[in-house]
Amino acid sequence: MSSTVNSTVIQRAPRRDLAVLLHQIRYEQLTFWRNPQSAFFTFVLPVVVIAVFGLMFDSTTPSPYFGGLSALQYYVTTLAAMSVLGSCYSQLAIVLSTRRQNGILKRVRATPLPPWMYFVGLLAHCVMVSIVDVLLIVGVGRLYNVPIPSAAAWLPVAVTLVLGSASFCALGFAVASLIRNAEAAPAVVQFILFPLVFMSGTYMPVHNAILENITGVLPVRPFNQALLQAIGPDGGFAWRHLLVLVLWGVLGAAVAVRRFRWDPRPE
Repeated sequence: MSSTVNSTVIQRAPRRDLAVLLHQIRYEQLTFWRNPQSAFFTFVLPVVVIAVFGLMFDSTTPSPYFGGLSALQYYVTTLAAMSVLGSCYSQLAIVLSTRRQNGILKRVRATPLPPWMYFVGLLAHCVMVSIVDVLLIVGVGRLYNVPIPSAAAWLPVAVTLVLGSASFCALGFAVASLIRNAEAAPAVVQFILFPLVFMSGTYMPVHNAILENITGVLPVRPFNQALLQAIGPDGGFAWRHLLVLVLWGVLGAAVAVRRFRWDPRPE
């Protein structure tokens, strides 16, 4: 009799965990949408940028300078990658730093909610936001006749986006664990991201061997290159770049596990 009861409890536990996790994801979504100004600019900024680029590069043709793509195809891809960075790295690190300083994380830690479930809920929310951003950018690109990637490219694109989102979320958690207070969070986040974005070819292809070698072992350029290869003439998986992303994700997760704090630092 007792073994039957234990078996029933074990079977129900995964369903209960899934229900709690879905509730946590819903909570993160509601928190995001209850700040309509932040949500509005989160989605409008990449749309405005790609629309401006569309006006500038609408008539360009595929070029070796852009890896066999047209200028607008190139920028739709790199700006999609940039939107993932914004959602999964920048916003995540700033939100966590703010919640820690405001005592929200401390209160969450005192609840029965498992820490892993809280982090997975945040990660899922960030991925959902980045997906909406990517779809908006691709949609605006279509208005300028940027072709949708072929069916053969969908799997490499999806895998790259998932790995990139997970890796940059892990890095966002890691950076948040190193930030001392919420006021410093935007400056710290941008200090790390801003030079990498420019050196990694987000806004302009980089054909300097030294910069390529340096940024090739950092996370932003491999993400850009993996997406560009997936939709490019050759297509397929950019395994070397994906491996770099995975390694950075593992490093970020290791730092976050070791250094993450739930309580604010005393002033």
